[in-house]
Amino acid sequence: VQLQASGGGLVQSGGSLRLSCAANRIIFSTNTMGWYRQVSGKQRELVATMVSDGNTEYADGVKGRFTISRDNANAKSTVYLQMDGLTPEDTAVYYCYAKIRTAVLNYSDHWGKGTQVTVSS
Repeated sequence: VQLQASGGGLVQSGGSLRLSCAANRIIFSTNTMGWYRQVSGKQRELVATMVSDGNTEYADGVKGRFTISRDNANAKSTVYLQMDGLTPEDTAVYYCYAKIRTAVLNYSDHWGKGTQVTVSS
């Protein structure tokens, strides 16, 4: 599976951005799609994920501000991240992620290229 992310950019504090990440096909098996972010010199951290059954997980720092969603429109599994109330602390490279079940107790991890999000104060 290949993941293509888009939607990053520069926004002022308090503003909004919407990230999109499209897989190159519909992912039919049990899977998780979501977003991580990384600041230079720091570890990559979870932002939000959504399992194919609809369960979501958010980092504490983004709860109430970010919303993850996904669909299978246009024959592609796509995950979105609506980011509202952005602060300079949200500045990072955002990476799309997919974890796909390939067999019983067997999963494969996939990463897209990062997209830069910069929030100015």
